Amino acid sequence: MKILLLGSGGREHALAWKMAQSPLCSQLYVAPGNPGTARCGENIPLSDSDILGIKQFAIAERIDMVVVGPEQPLVNGIADAFQNDPLCKDVVVIGPSKEGAKLEGSKDFAKQFMQRYNIPTADYQTFTEKNIEDAYAFLENLTPPYVLKADGLAAGKGVLICGNLTQAKSEVKDMLSGGKFGSAGNKVVIEQFLKGIELSVFVLTDGKSYLILPSAKDYKRIGVGDTGLNTGGMGSVSPVPFADKAFMDKVEQRIVIPTVQGLKAENIDYKGFIFIGLMNVNGNPYVIEYNVRLGDPETESVLPRIKNDLVDLFVAVGKQNIGQKKLEVIEDTVVTVMLVSGGYPQEYEKNKTISNLDDISGSLVFHAGTKLNEENVLQTSGGRVMAITSFGKDIASAIAISNKNAEKIQFEKKYYRNDIGKDLIDND
Repeated sequence: MKILLLGSGGREHALAWKMAQSPLCSQLYVAPGNPGTARCGENIPLSDSDILGIKQFAIAERIDMVVVGPEQPLVNGIADAFQNDPLCKDVVVIGPSKEGAKLEGSKDFAKQFMQRYNIPTADYQTFTEKNIEDAYAFLENLTPPYVLKADGLAAGKGVLICGNLTQAKSEVKDMLSGGKFGSAGNKVVIEQFLKGIELSVFVLTDGKSYLILPSAKDYKRIGVGDTGLNTGGMGSVSPVPFADKAFMDKVEQRIVIPTVQGLKAENIDYKGFIFIGLMNVNGNPYVIEYNVRLGDPETESVLPRIKNDLVDLFVAVGKQNIGQKKLEVIEDTVVTVMLVSGGYPQEYEKNKTISNLDDISGSLVFHAGTKLNEENVLQTSGGRVMAITSFGKDIASAIAISNKNAEKIQFEKKYYRNDIGKDLIDND
C-alpha cells in the first residue's frame, strides 16, 4: 500500500515510525513531515491544510490510504473532500468526516452530544458576547476555580482555569471580544470544575465497532510539580496505574460505547481515532473533552506499546471490521519526556543547533519541532523540539532512562521537566 500521512509533529513521527514497520506499507509519504519522519518515509512539501494539493498528490501517486495526524484538516473537511470526489473516493481516510470532527472543533457541540447520550461530564453553559451578563451570572453561581473553554480550535490552548471570580469575568470578556483566542472564542463554554486526576483514553473506531488503545497521562504545565503556564504537553506516561480493569470497564460502558453508538445513531461518518480526555473523580470517569485524533505527546508513549501492525488495524477500519481485531500490548511502562525551547510556551528562539543525538541509547527519539538548515545541520524550529520515549519495568526505571537521555541531547536554552510520571509512582 502507498500511504500518505499528514502532519509535522512528534505525533506524526511516532505514527510514521510505527507504520513504516508494516509489511503492508510499500511506500510512506509524509506531508509536510520533519527530519524524523524523513527517516521513515519521503517528506512532501505540502501543507497538511492544503486539501486540494493533498487530493491532487493522492490521485497522481495512486495513494491507497491517507492518515490524518492533526485536527485542523479534519475540521476543514478533508475526509469529505476525498469521499465526494470520484477520483479519490476509494482512498481510505483515517479520520472522521467534518461533522464528526465537530466533537473537537466545537466544545458546545461536544457537550450537547454528551448530554444527548448521558455521557458523564461537568455541568456547563455556553455563552456569546450577546449574553455576556448571563455568563457573569452563571459564574456567580459556581464555586471556584472556574473553567472557561473557547468553543473553537485554539491550538490546544483554549482552556483557562481561573482561581477567582474577578479574573474569570475578565477572561470571559476578553475571550468573547476576540482578544484572547480570536474567532475560536466567539462562543465560550463555562464549566463546573471537576477535581480529580486526568488521563487520556484513545479509541480506534470504524463507526460501528472499536478498539480501546492503552491509557496515558500527559503533563500540560511547563513547570516541575505541575506549575506555571499550560503547554501543548511536556511529557506522558503509559499505562496509567489507576486505570485498572474496573475503572476501564466504567470508561467503556459509560463513555466509549455510548459515544460510538451516538455517532452511529446520528449517521456521522467516523473512521479514525477518538481521544477522550477524562477526569477520574473518586473512581468514576468524567469526560473533559473529545479530540478527533491522537494526542501529543501521548502518542509517543502509546504507539510503542502496541504490538499489532498499525496499518493492518487501519485497513480494518476502512473495511469496518475493526471489531474482529484483538489489541496486543507490551506490558512495560513507557515514559516520554519532551525537550522544549527556552521561553516556551511564550516567545521562544528558533534555529538552535541540536547535538549529541548519536549518544542516545535505550530510548526512542521522536522529532517534533526540528529542521535541517542549508548545511544539513539539525536545528530547533518549534516550541516543543523532541520527545524522548523509554521503556521500563516500572515508572521509576522508565523515567530514569528518559531523563538520562534528555540530559545528553544539547541545544541552547534547552528545557525539560524531570518529574514526568513521578506523581504516579506511589500507585505503580
